[in-house]
Amino acid sequence: MTVQDRTSLRSAYLYLVCLVTLVIGIFAAVSTVRNTVGLLYPDPGLSAFEPVYGPEGRDRLSDEERAEREEAFEEAERRRAVLDLVGAGTMLLIAGPAYLYHWRRVQAERAPVRRPADEAAGS
Repeated sequence: MTVQDRTSLRSAYLYLVCLVTLVIGIFAAVSTVRNTVGLLYPDPGLSAFEPVYGPEGRDRLSDEERAEREEAFEEAERRRAVLDLVGAGTMLLIAGPAYLYHWRRVQAERAPVRRPADEAAGS
């Protein structure tokens, strides 16, 4: 395997890692925004408020039970949004530095190598 082949494989690897971490970062950013909006503007959860009918066809939940159900639903929604927000933030914290590291490696390899003879000729 020549030096050129090794350099080519290394460049392909670096670009691939950059692509993957960039895509992960984009999805994590979208998820972060979505979950932040979910915390600020929660789902009304209409299914939690529908009456539960007993055998006689009457609503078998009292007002107190219905309020407890609504509160439990809101708390579960809030907890899910917070957990999703933490997960998306963690992905950003991991993918961001990984992307920056590999992208700097790509840029360093692409930078032209200056030799002392080139600098002397350019003056």
